[in-house]
Amino acid sequence: MNSLRNKVALITGSARGLGKAIAERYAAMGADIIINYSRDSTSAEEVLSNIKAMGVRAIVIQADVSKVADLERLFETAKSEFGRIDIVVANAGIELVETPVADFTEEQFDRLFAINTKGAYFTMQQAARNIADNGRIIYIASSTTAFPVSGMAVYGGSKITPRYMVDVLSKEIGHRGVTVNTIIPFAVDHSGIFAEPESFPELRKQLLDSCPMGRLADVEDVANVAEFFASDLSSFVNGQHLLVNGGATN
Repeated sequence: MNSLRNKVALITGSARGLGKAIAERYAAMGADIIINYSRDSTSAEEVLSNIKAMGVRAIVIQADVSKVADLERLFETAKSEFGRIDIVVANAGIELVETPVADFTEEQFDRLFAINTKGAYFTMQQAARNIADNGRIIYIASSTTAFPVSGMAVYGGSKITPRYMVDVLSKEIGHRGVTVNTIIPFAVDHSGIFAEPESFPELRKQLLDSCPMGRLADVEDVANVAEFFASDLSSFVNGQHLLVNGGATN
């Protein structure tokens, strides 16, 4: 069994959804956890309680990833509390779908890029500056970066730039034994825009029809890959972008 004992993992946007699932998976593997949230302190405290029950150390730090000063404080506090950071998952993001290119507003564009692009970029920058040698940096992208979907131009576009940063950063810090990789999930059931079963029925059907396995992803499907990328099993896997989409083609 993989073990993350004596490792410290920081996961942005880990109060809910994919971030929560990854944080709890790492805790179950023995890692100490830094939980990050922007607004939902109640959910963050629930995750904290779940993780502490697993017998590992954990703290909650509020930080808005779209603000560099907040990210600097997040990493400084994490290192001050734990002494090191071994794993960073750049997960925080927002979704805005079913909006044609012609209808997007400047405000919507700026908000998506501030969190999804700027936030992920500077999270990985802070990770590069603060992560221990032989550490792991993982970016959570979206399958819309691989397969264009109507109504998702700005959302998908906001997730593409950090993928390129993964390519470059993997070359810049690989000599330290640090790996930098991307997880590219399919639409995830019970998370994000599909948190409610009845949400976006037409889009849900379109995505289900495109997947040979006949279902959306589950948070545990993504946590499985996050476990692999964080573990010693992936020590020579670097600069890669792994689709977790059940073979879907669009």
